[in-house]
Amino acid sequence: MFTGIIEAVGQIGTIQINAQGARITVLTGQLDMHDVKLGDSIATNGICLTVVDFSANSFSADVSNETLARTGFAHYKSGQKVNLEKAMLPTTRFGGHMVSGHVDALSEIVAVEHDGNSIHYWVSMPNDLAGYIAEKGSVTIDGTSLTVNSLSENKFRLTIVPHTTEQTIISSYQVGSKVNLEVDLIARYIERLLTHKTAENKQQSGVTHELLARNGFIK
Repeated sequence: MFTGIIEAVGQIGTIQINAQGARITVLTGQLDMHDVKLGDSIATNGICLTVVDFSANSFSADVSNETLARTGFAHYKSGQKVNLEKAMLPTTRFGGHMVSGHVDALSEIVAVEHDGNSIHYWVSMPNDLAGYIAEKGSVTIDGTSLTVNSLSENKFRLTIVPHTTEQTIISSYQVGSKVNLEVDLIARYIERLLTHKTAENKQQSGVTHELLARNGFIK
C-alpha cells in the first residue's frame, strides 16, 4: 500500500522485454534505500513492483505481461524518469490517499493550461472508469496522489502547484503524454459491495415453491 506522496524521481536504467514479460532496473536517485529488502514493494510511476535485486542506488524487478498491457511500461525506454515511492509503514504520515499500485488504465494528457503559478492538466477519462472519478475526489497519476478539480464528459482536470511539479515527473507532461491512472480504491470496494448486495437481494426476493410452502400457501 502507498500514499501517492512521491519520495524521489528516478530513471529507468535498463528494460528488457520478452515473451514472458520484462525485467527492469531502476536507478533510484535520492530514494533512501538503506531499509530496502528483497521482496519489498516500490511504486514506480504508480506501478507496484517487487524488488528482486537491489544496490545502494538501484533495484531490479520483473514486470508481467498484464502490467505491460495496462501501463506505460511497454513504451518506457532507458533513461526515462519515473516517480518512486516505497511501500508505506504503519507509522507513515498519511499525506495522500490509499494507493494500491494497481494501475487501471493508460490515460493521456489532452490539454495543458497555465493559471498563475499553477498548471491545469486535462486527462482523458476512459468510459469504464468514469463512475469512479468524482469532483474533489482523489486519483493517482503516475503514482502521484492528486485531486480532481473538474469533470467533463470524457476528461477531468488536475491543478498542479509548483511544489508538486518540482518533486515529480509532472514537469515533463505535455499534450499527448501517456500517464498511468489508478482510481480511488475505496470507490471500487463500494461499487463491489453495492452490486453484490443488489444481486444477493434479487436472488432472495424471488417467489419460489419452497417460499410458498414455508409460509403456508401450499402443502
